Amino acid sequence: MSEYDEEERKRVINLSKKIPKLTLTKKIFGILLILILILYLASGIFIVRPDEQGVVKRFGKFNRLTSPGLNYHLPYPIETVLTPAVTQVKRVEIGFRTLSSGPSTRYQEIPTEALMLTGDENIVSAEAIVQYKIKDPVKYLFKIILPEQSVKDAAEAALRQVIGARGIDEALTIGKYEIQEETKNLLQRLLDSYDSGILIVAVQLQDVNPPQEVQDAFKDVASAKEDKSKYINQAEGYRNDVIPKARGEAAKMVKEAEGYKIERIRKAEGEVEKFNKILSEYKNGEYVTQLRIYLETMEEILPQMKKFILDLEDHGSLINLLPLTDLNLLTTTTQEVKK
Repeated sequence: MSEYDEEERKRVINLSKKIPKLTLTKKIFGILLILILILYLASGIFIVRPDEQGVVKRFGKFNRLTSPGLNYHLPYPIETVLTPAVTQVKRVEIGFRTLSSGPSTRYQEIPTEALMLTGDENIVSAEAIVQYKIKDPVKYLFKIILPEQSVKDAAEAALRQVIGARGIDEALTIGKYEIQEETKNLLQRLLDSYDSGILIVAVQLQDVNPPQEVQDAFKDVASAKEDKSKYINQAEGYRNDVIPKARGEAAKMVKEAEGYKIERIRKAEGEVEKFNKILSEYKNGEYVTQLRIYLETMEEILPQMKKFILDLEDHGSLINLLPLTDLNLLTTTTQEVKK
């Protein structure tokens, strides 16, 4: 052994002689025992957050509920506590799984869950999200096993039942809202029958499409239906444009006919009244009336001719008429011709 090792050994021996030896007395043992007991009893202190509710179990059996805040339960193994988040909205996905979230969200489709049979024996791919929360923490913790899996299986069964009662057109287009609400109600009834203590918040259909293999054919059918609807709307628009016009023309013609009818009736009534007045005058003086009517008629049918009225009573003669003015005009015209 070297001199350096010998000196190091002596130094270690001297240091060990200077360290005082501790002796475990009864007093120290009692203090340690009290400290251990205090720490054991203090292990029962727990905090329930505002969104949680404490469920205390005594020897593995439900004992009581605790409110949010600082609480205490008997130390393990006498009592234990569970603090489920009763206000947190959980979700399960049917037909797909979210692999990553954020700006580059990625999904994975699960065809075994998504493919469903409709009421008219067609196949659709339906993806949905079910949101739920804890309604009764005691039932949620002690009445069912694997709550999330139970919700997913029940939701898938309810969705298949609802879609199986509807046609493919309704599932793909106008019936999505009704399918969501009916699935939500049916799923809630199923979970209530399980005594699960779960409240369904919402069922949201994410995507309902025909299977990938026949999507092109369904697109063609959808385009044809859109064209059909377009042509029907155009025809209805044309009908709504033509029919009011035709009705307006018909009403106009009816009004004109009614007006013409009233005009003809009034005119006929006027003619009758006029004839009646002439008849009464005719009865008062038949000769005068006949003469007046005769003169008015001749004036009407010979408007441009010069007319002479002669009284030929008492066997008169036309020689009594001597139109000197016309004779002078004839003589003047003859002289001008000779020139």
